[in-house]
Amino acid sequence: MARAHNFNAGPGALPDSVLVELQAAVLEFGKTRAGIMEISHRSKAFEAVLESAQARLRRLLGVPEGWAILFQQGGASLQFHVLSLNLALPGEAPAFVDTGTWSTKAYEEAQRLCQPRKAWSGKGNAYTFIPSDAELDASAVAAAPWVHYTTNNTIRGTQFHRVPALGKPLLADMSSDICSRPVDVGAHEAIYAGAQKNLGPSGVTVVLLSPWALARQAEVKAARGGLPPMLDYAVQVENNSLYNTPSTFGIFALERVLAWVEAGGGLGPMAEKNTRKADLLYSELDRSPFWRCPVRPDSRSQMNVVWRLPTEDLEERFLKEADAAGFLGLKGHRSVGGCRASLYNAVEPASVAALVAYMRDFEAKNG
Repeated sequence: MARAHNFNAGPGALPDSVLVELQAAVLEFGKTRAGIMEISHRSKAFEAVLESAQARLRRLLGVPEGWAILFQQGGASLQFHVLSLNLALPGEAPAFVDTGTWSTKAYEEAQRLCQPRKAWSGKGNAYTFIPSDAELDASAVAAAPWVHYTTNNTIRGTQFHRVPALGKPLLADMSSDICSRPVDVGAHEAIYAGAQKNLGPSGVTVVLLSPWALARQAEVKAARGGLPPMLDYAVQVENNSLYNTPSTFGIFALERVLAWVEAGGGLGPMAEKNTRKADLLYSELDRSPFWRCPVRPDSRSQMNVVWRLPTEDLEERFLKEADAAGFLGLKGHRSVGGCRASLYNAVEPASVAALVAYMRDFEAKNG
């Protein structure tokens, strides 16, 4: 089988070595005499997988002691609702930094449960940059019990290159750049991330909760008169993510991806690798007016690089010929069009170099 250069935005590329491990485990996992998808989620064999996944995440991210690590279902989209359900009182006004589609959806879900305010919105500028702390609405931040932001926007190609310093508890959606670089987990109070970009396959969502978040959740739960067990952080923590049958295969795959990251030296070397990949592609986009990246340079994402060509007809031809040449997932999100290359951890520098070579050839023929 000929594997293509995979630039899909999510589910995204997985490391080749991990795919080989998963292939073997599907048929027989360890000494269980069954495949990883066929064993009980309450067996000692899977318990060891769960504990290893939690331990690897704690080591890689530097998760402080006292924080809970959960593996949930429903993706980040469910967490948009669950977060406010568990951490906001009905009359409160948490603040949201609206940098694009996913932060907008988080805000909209909060509207069902409390009285959120936008501390900033990039909609009027087509979400082409990340705001500074000084650009946020100071009154919205001051009145908020906490502030939510999305660290990386897969659709618009923007990324926070700092942790906002706002003097308020921070809650972050890190779905598309978690474990791509070191992060100050302790500067936040809650972090969540869908696995299908840098952590594994779809079907698993990592949730990290600080002692503040756990205490806050107890207060909100009491005020709401209880919460549905499946959406109740306290129930999930008490049951160690095993209140119901979790995505056992997904958690095993996540654990193997984390092992691969650790074997490569951790998040420092991974960040250096991701920077090299992004710099190579952005250099090509900036080299010629044939390509146009709409994102302000100081806000450009290392995970999702977006660009346009001179005409939509040329974009269509570029994408069609790219697919035939072995480059997958270069079409921009349906809501914005254009082109996009997702450079997640498992995308190797050689794939980016091959893409740049293809782009130069395409420009020479069509520029």
